[in-house]
Amino acid sequence: MSPYQHLTISEREKILVGIAEEKSIREMAEELGRAPSTVSREIQRNTVDSTYSANQAQQNYTCKRKACHREPLLSYLPIKQKVQHLLLHHQWSPEQISKRLKLEGAPIQISYITIYRGIYAGQLEDRKLINGQRGIARKLRHRGKTRHTKGYQETRGKIKISHSIHDRPKEADERHCIGHWEADTVLGKTGLPCLITLTDRYSRYLLSEQIPRKNASFVTPKLIAMFQQLPKHKVKTVTPDRGKEFAKHADVSAMLDGLPFYFADPHAPWQRGTNENTNGLLREYFPKNEDIANYSDQEIRQSIDELNKRPRKCLGWKTPYEVFFDIVLHLT
Repeated sequence: MSPYQHLTISEREKILVGIAEEKSIREMAEELGRAPSTVSREIQRNTVDSTYSANQAQQNYTCKRKACHREPLLSYLPIKQKVQHLLLHHQWSPEQISKRLKLEGAPIQISYITIYRGIYAGQLEDRKLINGQRGIARKLRHRGKTRHTKGYQETRGKIKISHSIHDRPKEADERHCIGHWEADTVLGKTGLPCLITLTDRYSRYLLSEQIPRKNASFVTPKLIAMFQQLPKHKVKTVTPDRGKEFAKHADVSAMLDGLPFYFADPHAPWQRGTNENTNGLLREYFPKNEDIANYSDQEIRQSIDELNKRPRKCLGWKTPYEVFFDIVLHLT
């Protein structure tokens, strides 16, 4: 890094005084602790009609200094529009945008740090696309989440489980292959329709369907139907939580050639982190306390497809869809 420092307004005023006192270039340079060539260039550049102005010299320096910087990447309309489109219409994170563009070798390249800076600097705001005090920053995933207080006791009814998660095969724990699923439900308004979700641990591929209520009588046939639509080699185990909606898991196993269920420990959502994280992503499309019955089956399928075609860091910026079906897509 160069140790050179630009002349300050104070130094320019001393040069002006030196010129008035008819001092030589070397005398002025010695007083300032600068090279004679620096003082000489300063006088030549900023002397107009045989008059040197310290104030005008400082203004000229400020203008030139601003002009010497590269324009921010987000000031270029094609880059700005591309980032806005992926961020607002597809709910991609800045890091997903940056890494996927790089993976595909797109002509537009931008770092996720630059995108974050642009968000908080207001460079991506467009009132035609989004409203609100914090604007586009509200579209970022990181929001405060409520947690159970210390000593919280589970009040839901207990169900009889077939296997503990600690007995689950090693290949499922270590995500060696496709076919080991995690199951849960995503609620809308209490007592009204909800979503049942299945997430593959290896590919993060998501299946989701609407059911009338969070009840075992509705969950059981829906689980059977969702698994029957998949090839048998892609259905090996299921890991749900201990909610009463999975109380009839034995009926599902009986209909699916003994498909084993491995239940997570009570109060241990991290043991089903893949599904919990995916449910959090679903909340971008289906907010809490909003009636899911307001969404058509087509809208739900479209939202699921968006998630399955969103690049993931844990997959090397491939999408769950690409990994699950072993194909390559062009998304940008």
